[in-house]
Amino acid sequence: MGCGVSKSNQFHKHSRKALRAAVLIQRWYRQYVARTEMRRRYTWHIFQSIEYSGEQAQIKLYNFLGYLMDNFTPSSTERNLISHIFRENDVCWDTEWERYFCYKNIEVPEVYSGPHLTFPLTVEQAVGLLEAFRNKKQQLHSRYVLELLLETWKLLRLLPNINRISTCQSKEVTICGDLHGQLEDLLLIFYKNGTPSLEKPYLFNGDFVDRGKDSIEILLILFSFMLVYPCDVYLNRGNHEDHIINLRYGFTKEVLTKYKIHGKRILKLLQKIFSWLPLASVIDQKVLVLHGGISDSTDLSVLAKANRHNYVSALRPPKRRNHSPAGMSIDIEIDNELWNASKILQRRASFTYPEPLGPRDCFHNRSLQDFSTRIKANMENELDSSKKRENILAAALNRSQHEILSTSTDSVSSDTTKDEWRQILDVLWSDPMNQDGCMPNEVRGGGCYWGPDITEDFLNRNNMQLIIRSHECKQEGYEFCHNRKVLTLFSASNYYDVGSNRGAYVKLGPDLVPYVIQYQASSMTRELTARQSVGRTERSALKVLREQLFAHKSDLLCAFKKFDSKKTGLVSLKDWASAVESVMHLNLPWRTLRCQLVACKTGDGMIDYCDWFNELAIKGPNTDHIDQSLLETLYRHRSTLETIFRIIDTDNSGFISMEDFRQTWKLLSVYLKMEITDEDICNLAVTIDSNQDGSIDIDEFMEAFRLTDKKSRLERGRSMFMGTASDLTKLEDDPSV
Repeated sequence: MGCGVSKSNQFHKHSRKALRAAVLIQRWYRQYVARTEMRRRYTWHIFQSIEYSGEQAQIKLYNFLGYLMDNFTPSSTERNLISHIFRENDVCWDTEWERYFCYKNIEVPEVYSGPHLTFPLTVEQAVGLLEAFRNKKQQLHSRYVLELLLETWKLLRLLPNINRISTCQSKEVTICGDLHGQLEDLLLIFYKNGTPSLEKPYLFNGDFVDRGKDSIEILLILFSFMLVYPCDVYLNRGNHEDHIINLRYGFTKEVLTKYKIHGKRILKLLQKIFSWLPLASVIDQKVLVLHGGISDSTDLSVLAKANRHNYVSALRPPKRRNHSPAGMSIDIEIDNELWNASKILQRRASFTYPEPLGPRDCFHNRSLQDFSTRIKANMENELDSSKKRENILAAALNRSQHEILSTSTDSVSSDTTKDEWRQILDVLWSDPMNQDGCMPNEVRGGGCYWGPDITEDFLNRNNMQLIIRSHECKQEGYEFCHNRKVLTLFSASNYYDVGSNRGAYVKLGPDLVPYVIQYQASSMTRELTARQSVGRTERSALKVLREQLFAHKSDLLCAFKKFDSKKTGLVSLKDWASAVESVMHLNLPWRTLRCQLVACKTGDGMIDYCDWFNELAIKGPNTDHIDQSLLETLYRHRSTLETIFRIIDTDNSGFISMEDFRQTWKLLSVYLKMEITDEDICNLAVTIDSNQDGSIDIDEFMEAFRLTDKKSRLERGRSMFMGTASDLTKLEDDPSV
């Protein structure tokens, strides 16, 4: 019996050790999961913040250029440089456009081995086009591209603003979110779910283009299936189906690169097609599918009656056509009276209104309304020099916000047109939020944030039960919010980097219960462990973050000096984190990120910020002769500069003259409200024009100042214009991560 007691005690002793070990393992695992989740969240936050800031910058730039169009005389140099992007309705009648887009004089050479199309299109030809793009065969000939786009344009002109889709016992509607030029995702969806057919209808919810490298191929595939099955393939417009957004995010450049001869005509026809895409779809009268979202003023009856084709770009109010005696239309720009002071307090104006800016009254910190209102500048005398124009423009833009918003008096727009524009903007640009209410979307710069109460009210008024929208990348490819009454759907997997997110699509049957299918298109993600996947994405995000920090080097230095009253060059970790957040406004765990971002730490825990800036030093081409503040400006606003280059390059040659190069920088200097001398501009030009032929290669210029050795996928189609010094060290085995 005693022996039995001894064995029992021994058993309990071992069991206590086992329990302690299990508790330790459990505690370690929970800490590991928490750290991994934290890394995943701040990585996501970095990527998303930079993405939205890019969209906001593009809206600001476009509105600034619109200001130039409004306020400079027709013969001024600046106006002539940019006027072509605002000529959205140069020709009045559709027959005139069809003559311009005529493809019959384009011959297909005998050596062409790509797909051949005849119209009306057959399902075999649509599938053949899909297979040709899958196998990376020769691209579709420009004659067939124009013919396919022209047929698509004719079909879209017959469709209503809001598609009406019905299910039945034998049908499920497949809904796809953003694809953003990622052909591999579309191919995987068709592989898993089947290609469109009479039994398998599809709805694609906008943002087919930009960022990815196969945007034109995606459009051609979707358009071909829509022509074959016009009652079973539906397309909604997204905020990237806009030629102004395409200038920044890569689609314009992609088309001009792939179709060098006829690319300009293809892009013009795509502008018309984008403006005719339906704005939303309703399934069984119960489910609303749109790209962005709603606001407190969204009215489906207004959207259904809108002249959607007038909104070639949703970023700017439409133009009213006055017909001349000759029968041609003259476009008169609708005045921005909608920005008057009495409207500011109303949410219904969709663009963001800025908070007081304080002493740093810089253009690149202003939101859209700073430039959107017509300013009655005194332009009575033609200005002979660009310097005079800059001074007058700067003086006008220094007026107080109250003056800017109260000077517009010559509006030609009706209340109906203004309401249409606001509502279309909200449909394409808005995002949901967790709080009740409706407020301007200050992160993107356009549209609004709407809360659960707005969703509830909208669904009740329209007797609906669900809103399906896209527009936001989600880690799992989808996300429910607002008591599962709003579903966000995103179909571009690996959007920021390989392993960063899944893609998803939804199948909706007669019961209207969404069935979500997730996937990841890259085979590389299947080879990575969860730890490797998080580490890879984190490295890409931190590299982009270091570029951002470099771009704000001067502002950071000023912030550090406020904490370093004794001018020692050292700050505490707490002060370092506070200073960085005060400049970057990214709401990141800077203390945790310190070991990944800063290696210069003294023995007493202080951070040597001067040495840290040396790590972020410029190591591009020989730039010693270029003013460093100008160089920093170049990196910070590189994407904006490239966009202006693309606008000025009217013949799409990829080259601009020295004079146009100078004018580009003058435009940028007024936009940023900073002085850039002719000498500095000449020094930049000399640095790039190595062959001294008197012209600037745009791509060569942008690449010469790109300091990152390997771009993350976030940079596809839009230049990440901030430099970084050295590569980040590997993080996967770092215990402090």
